[in-house]
Amino acid sequence: MSDHHCHANNCTAACPPRMLMCKRHWRMVPVQLQRAVYLHYREGQCDAKNPSREWLVAARAAIDAVAAVEAAKAHTPKTKAPPHATLPGFS
Repeated sequence: MSDHHCHANNCTAACPPRMLMCKRHWRMVPVQLQRAVYLHYREGQCDAKNPSREWLVAARAAIDAVAAVEAAKAHTPKTKAPPHATLPGFS
């Protein structure tokens, strides 16, 4: 494998050049965007450094989708106490 890495923001996981992202991040991309990335991919585009404009648009949308998922996770509490747990007399 080359020194190609996942294109998700702040991810340094190695992946093959034909892949936009590592498996963990790719699973966060909505299926519709995954299809658009695959549809516009041309074999060898990474080696030749000449992806199509359509692929670049789809790739950017996929990267942004992952960023949105990760931002939402960062703002969601990991666990929530039941509402009554904070009231006096409940344990």
